[in-house]
Amino acid sequence: MIRGELSQQVEELTAQRAPFVQATVVRAQNPTSVRPGDTAIVRRDGTIDGFVGGTCAETSVRLHALRALETDEPVLLRILPGDGLEAPATVEGAVTVRNPCLSGGALEIFLEPHLPAATIRVVGSSPIALALAELSDRLGFVVELNAAEDSDPSADDAAVVVASHGHDEEPVLTAALQRAVPYVGLVASRVRGDAVRESLDLPAKLRRRLRTPAGLDIGAETPEEIALAILAEIVALRRTGEAVAGGPPVAAPGSEEDAADVEGRPDPTPAAPTVAVAIDPVCGMEVAISPASLRLDLDGERHYFCGEGCHDKFAAEHASDATVR
Repeated sequence: MIRGELSQQVEELTAQRAPFVQATVVRAQNPTSVRPGDTAIVRRDGTIDGFVGGTCAETSVRLHALRALETDEPVLLRILPGDGLEAPATVEGAVTVRNPCLSGGALEIFLEPHLPAATIRVVGSSPIALALAELSDRLGFVVELNAAEDSDPSADDAAVVVASHGHDEEPVLTAALQRAVPYVGLVASRVRGDAVRESLDLPAKLRRRLRTPAGLDIGAETPEEIALAILAEIVALRRTGEAVAGGPPVAAPGSEEDAADVEGRPDPTPAAPTVAVAIDPVCGMEVAISPASLRLDLDGERHYFCGEGCHDKFAAEHASDATVR
């Protein structure tokens, strides 16, 4: 359980809508300096506040916590001491790693990601806009409902849906597409939607990302049904990162259609980037490439380390090189 200063930090991060991972020790095998119930929080930049093990254990916690933030899936991390030749036994629902620098016993740490609720920006005051805002709120999204002139799309938005019936649509759509909002939709007929797309002063590749008519083709007629179709498309895109049956067609990357820059066909949403990893040159452990990871530059090349022991050993071996820092 998080207490004291860590509890206050969690409250602040939640208020700031900043993602973090709560790491909790659930099992610690002697000898070790941590106990079950010890906790820490891992921020997106890899910074760890709290204590769930020494620097070598923290290296594994940092890497797998950052991966948990990407997947939004909790994971049980099992850290075993030693660099045994055999692969660690696979345990369902857990990730097991060997840590050759771990001085204590085995650790099991539960990593629970905390991501802020995604924001859907709804533009307009039409019945469809109001129905979409209400249903989005019930599904747990943060809803920003504004007139077009008051809307300022953010790169952090999960979706921007314009349902203003032709009022000041172009500036909002342009801003949302330029800022790479994952889902940008326009409520309009196919004919008017195509005309609006053509009018946007943007490269063809960006214009293709506009989804219009917004929503899956489920035969929706009422404002509530149209809102449901739009949210179904948003949820499907967020879960799979791909176009779904009934949605706008998507040309395969590298295909003739894609190369021809066909209008009206949104690009598939790119897969979320994976956590960049380096290999500790001393012990061979995986280390997350993050601002919080221990590193050293040598002759123009950056090296990352699991802990100070490996860092200092490597630095000592290259002490004659003046570029080591």
